[in-house]
Amino acid sequence: MTERITAVDTIDVRFPTSVHRDGSDAMNPFPDYSAAYVVLRTSAGGEGHGLVFTVGRGTEIQVAAVRSLAPMVIGQPVDELTADPGALARRLVGDSQIRWLGPAKGVVHMAAGGLVNAVWDLAARRAGKPLWKLLADLSPEQIVAQVDFRYLRDALTEDEALTLLRRAADGRAERERRLRAEGYPAYTTTPGWLGYDDGKLARLCAEAVRDGYRLIKLKVGGDLADDVRRMGIARQAVGPQVRLAVDANQIWGVPEAIGWMRELAAFDPYWIEEPTSPDDVLGHAAVRKALSPIRVATGEHVHNAVVFKQLLQADAVDVVQIDACRVAGVNENLAILLLAARYGVPVCPHAGGVGLCELVQHLAMFDFVAVSGSTEDRAIEYVDHLHDHFVDPVRVTGGRYLAPTAPGMSGQIRPESLAAYRFPDGPQWADAATTPGPVTP
Repeated sequence: MTERITAVDTIDVRFPTSVHRDGSDAMNPFPDYSAAYVVLRTSAGGEGHGLVFTVGRGTEIQVAAVRSLAPMVIGQPVDELTADPGALARRLVGDSQIRWLGPAKGVVHMAAGGLVNAVWDLAARRAGKPLWKLLADLSPEQIVAQVDFRYLRDALTEDEALTLLRRAADGRAERERRLRAEGYPAYTTTPGWLGYDDGKLARLCAEAVRDGYRLIKLKVGGDLADDVRRMGIARQAVGPQVRLAVDANQIWGVPEAIGWMRELAAFDPYWIEEPTSPDDVLGHAAVRKALSPIRVATGEHVHNAVVFKQLLQADAVDVVQIDACRVAGVNENLAILLLAARYGVPVCPHAGGVGLCELVQHLAMFDFVAVSGSTEDRAIEYVDHLHDHFVDPVRVTGGRYLAPTAPGMSGQIRPESLAAYRFPDGPQWADAATTPGPVTP
């Protein structure tokens, strides 16, 4: 009998990271790292796991969005879904009524991504490969077939994408060998959360250098005098040779971003991340022009491949930051990786959130093996929170991600963690001593 998807389970799972202000920044002072967690179940007992990262309140809305799309997956033949996840991605994103709520942005777009990623996880499990390897083994023609080029052809055509991928085919095997032997560069945000005191900042910065990180990121944008002091502490702790990036998490308007960063320029910041609204393409271009040689990085809140296209066309970014859960899953991220390669802009994935390190490492490693062929000026973000809740957690050593070897996309959460942190009835939340982070005034 034909194997089909029989169920889509969606669970609201939240971790109380706001208690110690892990993940805190100028825009998100009390985040509770959370997820709408998705499990596809098949008639033959197979499973595919995905998630949509959130930061606490509102996760129930994300769960509802996934459930609204689930009927388009339930009953589908597994062989067809896993052979062509791009077809599913186009159906989910293009549904005429649900699309009205985006289109191609926000809660419904992220919900589509959670389901698409779960299908890719299922496909990789069935193939017995980690996702990065499954993708890297596709031919250029198969990769291009997974991308929707409708709104991208003024910047990247199918033929241009094929040329990029065919050019990268030479040396694939050697790059895969290097990846398995050496891993992929990481950078860390662990020391830099805005809610940490000065002593913790200095200690964690020094520890990061000892652990092999050559790029460390600090959150900024709360108070200028505090940022000047914290940057001085961090620079002293890491020395002149280690790169320090800063991240404003969209807190500024364009003039404020330029003025604030000029005050921090003395500490040699490597990039300013999300200096203003993620929708403001021309604002990013103005910030980049005013602050050069400080680089501009963005992407974790960029809605879709079309906005990435415009950022690249407008020379508005020096660093593209893909996110595994912000856009509509693996397929749209393939488009963004191809766009970045077309414009010669390095990709440094965002991974500051539960499960994001686990998921996005596969996309960066695929990019190295099969698209850009380079790790120069590239690194995957790493934070040291919550990995113990995953069946196949990331492995970072010497400042480098080790390539996953287990089949799938590495997003499966342990059953005991789901039971404990399910919201609102899991024991970690039912306990009166644990409450969600305070509402921002």
